[in-house]
Amino acid sequence: MAGVALGMGVGTREERIELRARNPKWKLVPVRIEMDECINCDACLRACPPQFGAIFNHGPDVIIIPELCSGCGKCLPACPVDCIYDDPAWESPPEDWWEEPNSPLDPYQPHPRREPENV
Repeated sequence: MAGVALGMGVGTREERIELRARNPKWKLVPVRIEMDECINCDACLRACPPQFGAIFNHGPDVIIIPELCSGCGKCLPACPVDCIYDDPAWESPPEDWWEEPNSPLDPYQPHPRREPENV
């Protein structure tokens, strides 16, 4: 986070992933998923705007990386069981959560289309 203190940008998703920092201009708190209530339907993941791209499937859980979450709330009405809550006391997530952004399974990254193989 030293880069943020030095005035480096955290405006793009790529910058936030690289620096592991929230945009300091964001006034809303990030949200979190209460996994004891979650039914793993992925509706929230599909509702998260790709410029934030904060929600991931991580093993059996659905997670929100707070540094990527603007707190916009687009995921809230998408959740059929209302298991997404404001997280005013958020902390940086476990290290292994950072393996999800930009991985081959990152749902917010455009992936090259595979051409069908000729038979």
